[in-house]
This record gives sequence, C-alpha cells and structure tokens, in this order.
Amino acid sequence: MRRMIVSTFTLFIGLVAWSGPASAFCGFYVGKADTKLFNKASEVAIARHDNKTVLTMANDFKGDVKEFAMVVPVPTILKKDQIHVGEPAVLKHLADYSAPRLVEYFDENPCRRYPEALSMEALKSMPAPAEAKRERNRTLGVTVEAQYLVGEYDILILSATESAGLETWLTENGYQIPAGASSVLHSYVKQGMKFFVAKVNLEEQARLGVTHLRPLQMAFESPKLMLPIRLGTVNADGAQELFIYILTKQGRVETTNYRTVRLPEAKEIPLYVKDKFGDFYRDLFTQQVKRESERGVFLEYAWDMNWCDPCAANPLTAEELRSLGVFWQDQNGRMGKGLMGQAQNVFLTRLHVRYDAAHFPEDLMFQETPDRGNFQARYILRHPWTGQDDCPAATAYRQQLRERYEREAQTLATLTGWNIGEIRTAMNISAVPVSEEKQWYQRLWDN
Repeated sequence: MRRMIVSTFTLFIGLVAWSGPASAFCGFYVGKADTKLFNKASEVAIARHDNKTVLTMANDFKGDVKEFAMVVPVPTILKKDQIHVGEPAVLKHLADYSAPRLVEYFDENPCRRYPEALSMEALKSMPAPAEAKRERNRTLGVTVEAQYLVGEYDILILSATESAGLETWLTENGYQIPAGASSVLHSYVKQGMKFFVAKVNLEEQARLGVTHLRPLQMAFESPKLMLPIRLGTVNADGAQELFIYILTKQGRVETTNYRTVRLPEAKEIPLYVKDKFGDFYRDLFTQQVKRESERGVFLEYAWDMNWCDPCAANPLTAEELRSLGVFWQDQNGRMGKGLMGQAQNVFLTRLHVRYDAAHFPEDLMFQETPDRGNFQARYILRHPWTGQDDCPAATAYRQQLRERYEREAQTLATLTGWNIGEIRTAMNISAVPVSEEKQWYQRLWDN
C-alpha cells in the first residue's frame, strides 16, 4: 500500500520569563471563529521552556487511514518515551480558548450619567529488520535509528546521508513521495536532521477502538527556533492553513523572516453579522492575506492563560496544560494555581498562516519577544439604546446613530471585501448623501 505524506512540520523555540500588566476588554462573548472554517487546516501546539520542547501535531486528514502517513524533520533521535498520543479534546479546547471572537455591547441611556466603569477583575483560572533489509538501507545511506509502537501509530526515526537515498527508501517502503521533494529533503539532510515517520497500525487501532486520527506528540531538546514547512508544500494542491499555539513562560512569539501581522481587532461591525460570523471572519482573513501579498503570518491571540476577557472558552486546567507538555513547575513540584484551580505562568501565542511553496520558500523562523501585552482578534456588535427618554444628550445620540451605522457598513466592506450596497441593504440604511460625503469621510478618518 502506497502512503501519501500529508503533512510535515516541526518547531524549535527558546524563551525566557517575563511579566507585565494585564488589560481588560470586557463585553459579552457571543461567538467564535473556529479552525473548522478553513479547509486543509493543520494545528500544532508547542510547550517550550529553556531548550525543551513538547510538540503536539494534528492534521485534518480526510480519507482511508490506510493511506495516512506523516514525515517530520526533527533535531535528534527520539526515544520511545519521548513520543505520545495526545488528546484531541485538549487541542480543541486550546483552539476554542484562543479563537477570534465576537462580543456584544449595549449602549446606555444617554440621559443618565454614570461614573466611568472600572475594569472587571479578570477571571483566574497543561522487530529489528532482516539482514538483507539492513544491507539495502546501508546502500541507500538510510538508518532506522529507532522503531516504536505508540498508541495506534507505528513510529520510525530515520537518519540519512543523502536525500536521493532517503527518497528511494521512502518509496520502496510504501510512502508516496511527490515530485519536488528531493531538493527539500536535501536541505534537511544537509542540516543533519532526523526524520520522524508515522503511520497507522490498523490492528492496534481496532484493538484500541479508536475511530479517528489522534494528535501525535513528541518531546525533545534543541536551541533552534524554526518551523520547517517547505516539505509540507510539496504535495499540496493549493494553499494550506496552519494554526500554531505556543505555550511559554515568557511572552509573545513572532516570526523573523516573514512579517508578523496583527489582525484588525476591536472593530465595530453591523449587528446582522452575528448570524454569519464564520463567513465574516473567513473573508476578513482572506483579505488580510491578500494585503500582505500572501506572505504574512498573522497573530490571532496573545494572552496570559491565567484568565480571559471576554472568554471564548474557559482557560485550560493545569491537568490539560500538562498534557500539552507544560512541564515547568514550582520548587514544590506543583504548578502554581490561581483562582478556580487554573494554572498560572503560561502565556499563549496563536499564529495563523496560509502558505504555499510560491509565497513561503523558506521555513518559518521565530524569535521570543518581551511583549506580554494582551491581544485578541475581537469584533464588536454595539446595540443602540432604544428608549424614549428625551433630553439634549438623547437628541444628539439619535442624530449620531446614522453616521455610526454607515461607519459600521464601511468597516465591514473594508475588512471583508463585501459589497457596500448589499451591506447597507442588509442593515436597512441608505448611503450618506453626496453633499455630506466629504465631511463624513473626514470625520471617519479623524476617528
């Protein structure tokens, strides 16, 4: 049986501790944009401290599991106890917690004066091969450094002296190598990297009663800060989505050889988008990719996992974080805990990249930053006050609503590329009169 290599990436990061103040956003959470909005989406979660990395990988492979295989460049020969099968539910929880979100605000009665609201207190919350085969491997310059059964996966750790031999070995052993892989394999062989190869053991899968592909997890030490994605573009039929969740003790992580872009956030959009937030966010992201000439790496979330505001999902528990590899502990051997028993001292960076070979010819390189400021891709629905009280402030408020609606329509069109006329129709508003347009645009830019 020939197996398609469906995904290839790994990550090496190095961070140090830093702390700083938090800010509150508040609002009422009403929806999120999850990873299922995007086709051909892979997810990788990395827990990193000092030179130690725990990497969890999940793919959206569709098809017969007999055709599944994965090849990942790794910096060293992994032992069996460094490889585990992860829990999909924990990775989903991490994705839900960090997802772009929709929040609601409600205007107060303008006839009443309230003292300035104080920020809400944040919620606080881891059989050896035959001799003939060994001789063939030596001829090809390929060594099977280790061989394991981990959960429902057969795992091989390979080393190679030259890429053509590795390519031949993979082909002879039932792995379908797409055209163009040789040059990419050569660069990894030249760096002295090893190759983590996984496929599904059907008998073991049946014995365990597993009906879906679970994430694979590996732990290793390396000072490097990189994500080899080029091999994953070789057999891709178009651009791929990659979501990267990095858990550290320090702060935000960014790319160094591509532009790290903060997505537009805290934008007020029309109320009707509440029923189509998924369409809104998918089109917004596509517009941002185009504006960066399809070469940007986008920041969707950066937050101290002690808390959230507003929460798209509760912060992960200490046990969940440990299952993702958050291994740093206090001197008593326990993770610190805040309110509600949630783990402290974990900072999450969520990056989202749409990549292909043409626009991402280099592997992703990362660096630590001292930035521990909170960021989230957050979009706002602001409900108007509809009371009948009459006062000068209420009169001024009602007069300003029309401009606010038009500003929301223009914002939505700019963010998504949607037709402004159709947006106005959906909002049941008309365009700003031509006589007022120049003044209105000036006020818009001033704001």
